[in-house]
Parts: sequence; C-alpha cells; structure tokens
Amino acid sequence: MIPDLENFRRLADFDNVLVVDEKGTTLYYDLADLNVLSKLGHRPEDFLGKNVTSFYTNLTDENSTIMTVLQSGKAMTMVHQELVTRTGQTYESLSSTYPIEENGVIVGAIEFSKHFYSKEHMHYLDQYTTHKIYRKNNTVYTIDDLITQNEAMIAIKEKVERIAQHDSTILIYGKTGTGKEIMAQAIHNRSSRYVQPFVTLNCSALSEDRADRILWGTEQDGEPRIGVVEQANGGTLFLDGVNELSPQLQAKLFQVIEKKMIRRIGGTTDIRLDVHLISSTNEDPELLLKEKRMREDFYYRLGVIQIDLPELKERKEDIELLVWHFIRFYQQHMNVAIETVEPEVIQLFQQYSWPGNVRELKNAVETAINQMQNGVITMDDLPMKIRRSDSGINLPSKRELLDLKDKVDEYERSIIAEELQKANGVIAETARRLGVSKQTLKYKLTKYELR
Repeated sequence: MIPDLENFRRLADFDNVLVVDEKGTTLYYDLADLNVLSKLGHRPEDFLGKNVTSFYTNLTDENSTIMTVLQSGKAMTMVHQELVTRTGQTYESLSSTYPIEENGVIVGAIEFSKHFYSKEHMHYLDQYTTHKIYRKNNTVYTIDDLITQNEAMIAIKEKVERIAQHDSTILIYGKTGTGKEIMAQAIHNRSSRYVQPFVTLNCSALSEDRADRILWGTEQDGEPRIGVVEQANGGTLFLDGVNELSPQLQAKLFQVIEKKMIRRIGGTTDIRLDVHLISSTNEDPELLLKEKRMREDFYYRLGVIQIDLPELKERKEDIELLVWHFIRFYQQHMNVAIETVEPEVIQLFQQYSWPGNVRELKNAVETAINQMQNGVITMDDLPMKIRRSDSGINLPSKRELLDLKDKVDEYERSIIAEELQKANGVIAETARRLGVSKQTLKYKLTKYELR
C-alpha cells in the first residue's frame, strides 16, 4: 500500500522522490536537478544500494525520517530537517515519508522532498562566487573578498569606502598576486556604478597594430564594432598592467581621458564617454617615470588617487586567515572535506617569502588539497618549491621541525586521552568537549593509537 491519491495531490510541489527497501537501502532516487546533487558532494551512483543514513553525517537510525517510518509503520508529513553532507555542506529539506506495505508487512518506504536553502547557506547554490548578482556586471568580487586583519590592509579597505563614491582616476600598484583586480572590482561594486558594466582590458595583450580597433571600435565595412572603452560607458574601465602600454598608446589614451570622447575608426561622429578609469601596475610608478617608460602627463592623469597594496610577506598575520578562507572555498568547489592543517604547515607558510603573494598561497592550498589524504593537510602535500624553499629567514631544520611535530603530537595526544577518560570513552562526548567533529576525533584516535 502506498500513499493515496489525496496525499499525492498534496505532494505535487515536491521535487524529489526516494524509495528504499525495508532496511533503508536505496532502490530508486529521482532528483529534479542533478546540479544540486553535484554541489552537495554526491554522484548519482553514491545512492543506489546504500543506506540512506550514509549520505549525511548527522543522520542516524533514530533521527532519519525514512528509518523512523520503516520502524513505526506510520507516515511522517511535512518534516523540516537540516542535513549535513559528507563534505560538510549544509542544506535544508522539507519531506513527507510514507511506509510501503505488502500483506500487512512494511517492505519499504517512499519519501517526497524538496531541497531549499536558508540565508546562511544560500552560497551553496552558486558554483563560483558568493556574489552571484554581481556577476551580471562582469565582476565576482566585492570588498568582502579583501580578507585581512592587517592594519595597512584595513586602512586600504576604509579608503575604498571613501574613494568609491567619486569618479577620480585610481592607480593600483602592487606586485604580482597581491589582488589588484579584486581591489578594482571591489571599488566598482562599492560605487554607484555597480549597476553598470565593469570592463577589463589586459594591456599586455594590446599590440600596436590592433590597438585602435580594440580600444575605439570601428564603423568600417558597414558593420559597427564597439571598442572596449565604449563597452565600459556608464561603468568602469580597468586597465590591467597599464605599464605595458607603449608611449604612443599612452598619449592616445591620455587624450581620451582628458576629452572624455572617442571616435570609432572610420566613424564621423564623436561619442561622449562617462567612464570611471581604474588602472594597475606591478612595477613601481616612480621607477617607470625615471626610466621614461611612462609619460608623466599620463601617470598624473591616471593616478589622481594611488593605492599601494602590500606584499603578503608584509602581512604575515593574514596568512592563516587566508589559508582557511581558501580551504572553505575549495571545500565547496572541489567537493572535499578538510578537517585540519598540521601546525608545521602553517609555520612554514609564515616563514616562506611568497614571491607570488596571495595568488601563490591560494595555488599552494589547492595543490595541498589535491594531494592530501584523510582530510588533513600535511607538509608532504605542499608544492615542492615551498618545501624546498630557502626564503632567507631562519627556517628550522628538518630535524627541528620533526622535534616540534613530535612535541605538538605528544601534547595533543595527552589532551585527547584525558578528555576521552573523562567522557568514559564516549566519542561524541569527547568530541564535544574538545570542540572538534567526531570524524576529526576518530582520525586522531587512530593516529595516536587511543582506540
């Protein structure tokens, strides 16, 4: 016996159907959107032939709606649940579950459900960024993506709040990987122009022979083509790597900035511009002027406001903060669970010089996640360049690192053993006392041979 017609009518708004046998083993699972499944860290084959409680870390035979219905033989309707996946992602479910009977015996259950997301968990719906709405203006970053507790960076973020309200030209100076484009997008999205496009021009790819067509557009051959400058009209034009422009192109752009007008190649009329111009350089502007690689008039017109981004080695207090920020990012986008980072990894990160700055740190975290085992990032998971680095700082020797690791492990083992004894060997209670997940605790119990 399955739900009657009236119940089915009430279930018409549910998206997903799950059927299990009398033991809770999945026989059939139909989802309205496989993208949801992917973002929750599952594949379709993960479900069939497996018990429903194995999909989520917070489900047991006692609190699972399906297992409860199988045991009681009574339907449960419109039940709200918060479910935690194996990758640590959380979403909410509204479900109605009914027993399936045959000759008075419960032979299975059928559950109708709908996945939905609270405000706190809405970011799991987005594949790339937490700022999906901003993608409509060609950006993915806002001021919230400037992750820092460094005083100099905090002062820069406060400066952004002020200067974003005006249209003065801005020049961002920072070494490779310091976050110049993130800064430019943050300024745009903090300004009143956020409803208009943010257009990036990679100046290193702007060759002399194609520059005019790319910049100003054309009206030749009876088919108008809009240039990148005009594409940014009403919004923001970001000249990335402006130091790569030739003096001739600098002179042309200077005239456009001054007159706020362009004319397409082959055109006969001027087009008035309303563009906020932001530029970036990875070379010291003073050096560019000294070596005459940047025109003085161009520089002073570009940089009414200048922002100098510090290198990562100058903001060491941000390193661990950024590591966990990137871990959370990759947990979502790579569908992996990361439990912890060994202390010596953070120690090495603090001492490494980071020539590639924040971008190199992000890449190092991604490399480590791809190579880690058991959800723990270790020294062996790091890029070889970092492990073999000699940054000029007094790095501890390998023996010293091992000694430190042994001491940390010994101290951690003693704490876990003490709390395990106080909790009478109950893992859930021990994990609660230590403030870690049961999965992390089980890993450490095995590691320290405390089981």
